[in-house]
Amino acid sequence: MILSLLTAPEAPKAYPVDAPNVYGMPYQASTFASSTDNLYFFITILNVIFFALIIGATILFMVRHARRSPDQKTSSITHNGKVEFLWSAVPTVLLIAIFIWGEIDYMKQAVPPQDAIEVRLTGRQWFWTTDYPSYPGVQLTSSVDEAAPMLVVPKGIPVKLTMFSEDVIHSFYVPAFRVKRDVLPGRYTTIWFEATRVGEYNLFCTEYCGKDHSRMAGTVVVLEPEAFEAKLKELGTLKINEGETMAMYGQRIYSRKGCNACHSIDGNPMVGPTWKGIVGRESKFTDGTSQVADDNYIRQSILEPNAKLVAGYAGQMPSYQGQLDDEQIAAVIEFMKTLK
Repeated sequence: MILSLLTAPEAPKAYPVDAPNVYGMPYQASTFASSTDNLYFFITILNVIFFALIIGATILFMVRHARRSPDQKTSSITHNGKVEFLWSAVPTVLLIAIFIWGEIDYMKQAVPPQDAIEVRLTGRQWFWTTDYPSYPGVQLTSSVDEAAPMLVVPKGIPVKLTMFSEDVIHSFYVPAFRVKRDVLPGRYTTIWFEATRVGEYNLFCTEYCGKDHSRMAGTVVVLEPEAFEAKLKELGTLKINEGETMAMYGQRIYSRKGCNACHSIDGNPMVGPTWKGIVGRESKFTDGTSQVADDNYIRQSILEPNAKLVAGYAGQMPSYQGQLDDEQIAAVIEFMKTLK
C-alpha cells in the first residue's frame, strides 16, 4: 500500500460520494474491504495499547527504582511465575487470534465462486492488458496518458482474474477492493473480488518492475450489471469517430493499445524505438541488414514484431495479430507520419 501511494502518477479518481472513507483508509468498494480494515484496526489498537503499557511501565520503573544515592544497593529480585506466564500467554493468544482471522480472510480470497466472470490480465513493462474470454475481441489496455479504463466489472457479481506477466514480476493492487496479488512470468496467479459500489477506482503495480514502474497504473470501472455489457462492448470496439482524421484515430489507438508504454513520440528512447521521425528513416537490424521504414515495414512490425529486430532493442513487443484490423493499422501508420 505504501509503495503504491508513493508511486501514484496522478490524483485519485472521482470516487462515489457515498463510499465510506474510515479514518483515512482507502474507500471500501468490495466485499473484502470491511473485514480487511477491521483486522487492520484491531492490530493497530493492540499496538497502541501494548505501546502505552510498555512505555508506561518503563517510565514508572525508572521513577520508582531510580538510584537515590551512590551507596544504594540493588535489592534481590526473584522471578514471578504468574507474571511471566501472563506476559507470554496473552500475546500468544492474541497472535493466534490474528492468524486465524487473517487466514479466514485469505482463504475467502483464495477460492473464487464457480459463477465468477472470467477475465485474463497480462502485465508488461509498463502497462496492463485485460481480455474477456466471454466477449471475444474485447481487449482493454491501461494508459496514464488517457482516462480509459483497463478493467470494467459489474457491481455485485464475482470477478476472477487469471494473471500472467510477459517479462518481470508485477503486482496487481486495487486499494478500494483490498486485493493484491503478484503477477509472475512463467506461471498463472489468480485473484477474485466482488465490487459493491459503482464508481472509478485506481489500480497500481506494487512490485518495482523497472524504470517506468510508477506509470504502470490503470482505472477500474464498476457499473451496474445492466450497463456492464454495453460499456464493455463500447470500450472494446475501437472505431473511428465522426469528424476524426485517420491520424487522430491512430493517436487514440497509440494510447488505448499501450503503444505509449514502449514507444515515445518525442524522440526519447524507451523499451522500443521512438516513433518520432520513424517513417522514411533507415532502421538497422540485429542481423546486420537494414531497411527504410515504409508502410509495409511498419505493418509487419505490428503483426510480426520479432521478424526484424532493430539493433539495440530486445524482442519484447507482443504481436497485435487479431487485435488490430487493417483500418486500425493504417490509422497508426498515418499517425506515425505526422511525427516529424
